[in-house]
Amino acid sequence: MKLKATYSDYVLECGTDEAGRGCLAGPVTAAAVILPANFKCAELNDSKQLSAKMRYELKCLIEENALCYSITHVFEAEIDSLNILNASIAAMQRSVLKLNPKPEFISVDGNRFKPVENIPHKTIIKGDGKYLNIAAASILAKTYRDLHMEKLHEEYPMYNWKKNKGYPTKEHRDAIKTFGPSKYHRKSFRLLPQQYKLDF
Repeated sequence: MKLKATYSDYVLECGTDEAGRGCLAGPVTAAAVILPANFKCAELNDSKQLSAKMRYELKCLIEENALCYSITHVFEAEIDSLNILNASIAAMQRSVLKLNPKPEFISVDGNRFKPVENIPHKTIIKGDGKYLNIAAASILAKTYRDLHMEKLHEEYPMYNWKKNKGYPTKEHRDAIKTFGPSKYHRKSFRLLPQQYKLDF
C-alpha cells in the first residue's frame, strides 16, 4: 500500500513515533520529522516491516532529504519515574519541540499523546504504515535506538543487546536470571516472569 505524504493540509506537518516501549533495558527513543512536500519514496514504510539493512539505507535518505528531524532518548530512571506511556509521550513531545522550523501540525503514531504548546495534533493508530512522515520518524527512532543499544552491548555483552536490543527474549531473560539486572535495566518492569509458589 502506498503511503500518503501527510494527514493534514498544513505545509509544515511533522510525523512523530517512538521505539523501545516494550524493552526491558535501555531508553525509549522518539523521532520527529518534517519531510518536504515533494518527498517520495516507495520503500518507506513502518520500520517493523523492513530489514535492518533497508532501515539504515532509509535513515540516510531521510536525514539527507528532511526539512528537519530530531531524536530524543528518555532513559531508564525517567521511564521508572514517569511510567513507560508517559515517558514515550515525553520523548515524542521533546522531539517535536526541537524541530526547526517549528511544525504547524503533528501527526502521532498510536492513540495517546499530550498537546505540545498550541500545535494541533492527531493520533493515528498504525500511522507508521499510513503516512510517510510518521514512517520516517519510526525508522529514525528505531535505528538511533538500535545504535544506542549496540553501544551498551560493548559494556554488558552478556545480555546480547546487539542482537535483542533490550527486548524480552528468552536469551535476554535467561541472562538476567544468571547475572542479575544491569544499571540499564528498567527497574519498574517485570524483568523475569512471575514465579508462583506451589502449595502442596
